Amino acid sequence: MFQRDLFPHIKEHLSSPQATVITGMRRTGKSTALKWQLDQVKHTNKIYLDCERIEVRVQFNQPNYESIVEWLSLKGLDFSSPCVVALDEIQLVENLPSVIKYIYDTYRVKFLVTGSSSYYMKNHFSESLAGRKRIFELYPLSFKEFLTFKQTGIKSPEKYGWKKFNASWHQRCQALYEEYLLYGGFPEVALQSKAKDKKEYLRDIIDSYIELDVKLISDYSASDDLYKLAKLLAARAGNKVDYSKLGSVAGINRQKLKQYIDLFDYTYFIYLVKPYSKNIDKEISQQPKLYFSDTGIMNELAGSQISSGQLFENAIATQLKPQGTLNYYQKKTGQEIDFVLEEKTAIEVKETALEQDWTILNQRSEAIGLSNPVLITRHISKTKFRDFVWGGNVF
Repeated sequence: MFQRDLFPHIKEHLSSPQATVITGMRRTGKSTALKWQLDQVKHTNKIYLDCERIEVRVQFNQPNYESIVEWLSLKGLDFSSPCVVALDEIQLVENLPSVIKYIYDTYRVKFLVTGSSSYYMKNHFSESLAGRKRIFELYPLSFKEFLTFKQTGIKSPEKYGWKKFNASWHQRCQALYEEYLLYGGFPEVALQSKAKDKKEYLRDIIDSYIELDVKLISDYSASDDLYKLAKLLAARAGNKVDYSKLGSVAGINRQKLKQYIDLFDYTYFIYLVKPYSKNIDKEISQQPKLYFSDTGIMNELAGSQISSGQLFENAIATQLKPQGTLNYYQKKTGQEIDFVLEEKTAIEVKETALEQDWTILNQRSEAIGLSNPVLITRHISKTKFRDFVWGGNVF
């Protein structure tokens, strides 16, 4: 099993009585992370249950919570001693937060759980378990993790993270980074060696997401509309979300379309990047930009409809998202900064960065009080200018 960057953090949280909650999109490796964490528990008074199994959902839907405790006891759990319960995909059982709260408060059980909906986990789940849980988000592979999964043998790649251009690193990793841009960071996709197999896995991820996740955690059954909208959005990655225009093109009323896009956002299928502003009213009035959580999915949906620049910008968005709060900045005049990370770092993304790009970024970041500008590029220009970070160093 390959180590993920999240593993040390969830292992450390084992010593806390709080529930450990791992959330993220389907097929990012949540179940693997859950089972890995459960393996770190030294005693045997533990159990793993998959809520995708109907018999598990039936048991947890019992109105009498002590009957659930009895069922767990019959499966070998001893509630008189420290015990651990690992639950996979808990968003599939509506009343599970209440069950967990009851058992947690009554028997002081340590829960390890996963779920695919950020809205459910951060809102409904959080309300039920206030102060009793900590949420960890698992994203598709970072490029550093991707290098591990590809078994490159590169030692200590973390020392290259966010470093300015290094010719040796670029030469070693350029082809791998282009593969990462094209097929994304889903673990099982990264592990395939043939392009045909990678694309097959990506299609399966998209299909299972729409046919399983969306239908199970919402009341939407119009999978054709959702798939058509996903393809439409993929071609517009990196653009502002104009609900009226999108609704007109998709043939979906504005309210329903907004609900669909919110659902995509809640389930980690897309990211909505809000504008950076110190004025709350302006921030609310401006439209968010839309990016896909994985470039492999975006490419599979959009095909030839996206430009090389769109692909690279979306890739950087996915690389930045796990690293903190992400915004974009744009003035009424049209001048913009692609990303603002953690309200501190101004980031401009250029396929081929030139010295004038660096000068403009410095001027714009200084004008809004950001003192840490970073220029990110994909291709290396033939000029001597090297004051940039290559995309394969963004982790």
